[in-house]
Amino acid sequence: MSENVKISRALVSVYDKTGILELVQFLVEQGVTVISTGGTYSLLKDNGLPVTKVSEITRFPEILGGRVKTLHPFIHGGILAKRTEEQLAELTSHQIAPIDMVVVNLYPFEKTVADPRVTLSTALENIDIGGPTMIRAAAKNFPYVAVVTDPSQYSAVISDMSENQGAVTAALRRELALAAFTRTSQYDSAIYGYLGSQQENSELPSLFRLHLKKVQDLRYGENPHQRAAFYADAQRPPAGAVAAKQLHGKELSYNNIMDMSAAIGLALEFEQPAVVIVKHSNPCGAAIAPDVAQAYSLALTTDKVSAYGGIVAANREIDRTAANLISEIFTEVVVAPAFSSEALAVLTQKKNIRLMLWPESHPPQKGMEIKAVEGGFLVQDMDLMPVNEAEWKVVSKRAPTEAEWAGMRFGWKVAKWVKSNAVIYVNANQTLGVGAGQMSRVDSSRLAVTKAAEAGLDISGSVMISDAFFPFRDGIDAAAKAGAKAVIEPGGSVRDDLVIEAANEHGMAMVFTGRRHFRH
Repeated sequence: MSENVKISRALVSVYDKTGILELVQFLVEQGVTVISTGGTYSLLKDNGLPVTKVSEITRFPEILGGRVKTLHPFIHGGILAKRTEEQLAELTSHQIAPIDMVVVNLYPFEKTVADPRVTLSTALENIDIGGPTMIRAAAKNFPYVAVVTDPSQYSAVISDMSENQGAVTAALRRELALAAFTRTSQYDSAIYGYLGSQQENSELPSLFRLHLKKVQDLRYGENPHQRAAFYADAQRPPAGAVAAKQLHGKELSYNNIMDMSAAIGLALEFEQPAVVIVKHSNPCGAAIAPDVAQAYSLALTTDKVSAYGGIVAANREIDRTAANLISEIFTEVVVAPAFSSEALAVLTQKKNIRLMLWPESHPPQKGMEIKAVEGGFLVQDMDLMPVNEAEWKVVSKRAPTEAEWAGMRFGWKVAKWVKSNAVIYVNANQTLGVGAGQMSRVDSSRLAVTKAAEAGLDISGSVMISDAFFPFRDGIDAAAKAGAKAVIEPGGSVRDDLVIEAANEHGMAMVFTGRRHFRH
């Protein structure tokens, strides 16, 4: 591989024309012959830059509305030829001149299909064919050719050529080639993802491709000895933590992002003003109220100890009253759709607190949830199906009161975001005790009761929520002993009749949802 490659001839064809005039002006000053196509050719020509049209090289016009422009041996032979005596002689025999640099970026397919109104016809017209072909050819031949695929690379190319008498070094060519193959891989993944999403077949694809773009490097992962970075799904509009903009504080950690994602998801379950406090991916408090300050106070009451160092998410603007309350304890992250100027004045006095603006215009998007296991990945639909109360069934002799129905509606949304086994006690607008992640559902119930007692919250008359069925009646007996008067759970146990019998013996109202919400 040549250490330095002198650039004598460059092909330039770009959709994103940012900085292209400056780059081509530099190339011309270096004595480089520039050839181009379509709109790029017109732009360069209109700005007085010497440029040759591709059709003059191929001796063939652009056809099919521009679908075929560069797919020609006079172009690809010039790009792909090794600079060996034999292959250069072959080029000469066919009157083909070598091309030393390819500057190409692609039709904006990802942006096009991100519009929910896009038609299949429009999507297909935005699949670039000639561009990826030239990029791949140049990247394959990087020992002799420099391939430039993004305006952000122009300054490095200019700098490298300026320092090396118009040549591009081997190190930069290799770096550019890697970026080129990364780009074409992303592009193909986006096309695959879009066309796959148009299929009515309900089965998951036999080949599942990820298309991820790095958002930021993280200091470390869950623990300091683990490397970590934050990636966005490039095939979907920004959502969740990806859509959040940091207003203040030090960089987010791996654990912050995990907890913030759960906090945003739960906060957006509610139409009323809501606040949730999350610690280690579990809500340790959640509440709805007429305003955010009241909701925060109620959520904090559930478990003040666990809330220390937690993540606070609200689905309304944080005002000064709420900010004053939040600032009273150490909080890692506050995320909301807006912060008043007074709230920012209060919270930014805390140097380390992260303030995240989560735009309301980016609601949760349907997609796939992916978890790594040794040697592979588990893929499933995100648990975003809305509550359908028409599926709920009263199975006890006594129907719930209005207050108990309200508690069930509130608590069922919260339980979806609590790690299983999940058992929580609630009233109509507040969590009272949260039992998460226990191996036994009865233990989760006991933990929730203990948490409520430690917080000084009375669970007499409360509603108990369980994310899955009770396999035995002991969970219901424990709830009744603690003072719960109503239970909502999915049902589906072979011993449902015994569980219902227990509820009736205690005079409890019981509702089966017909759907569980395991969260591992």
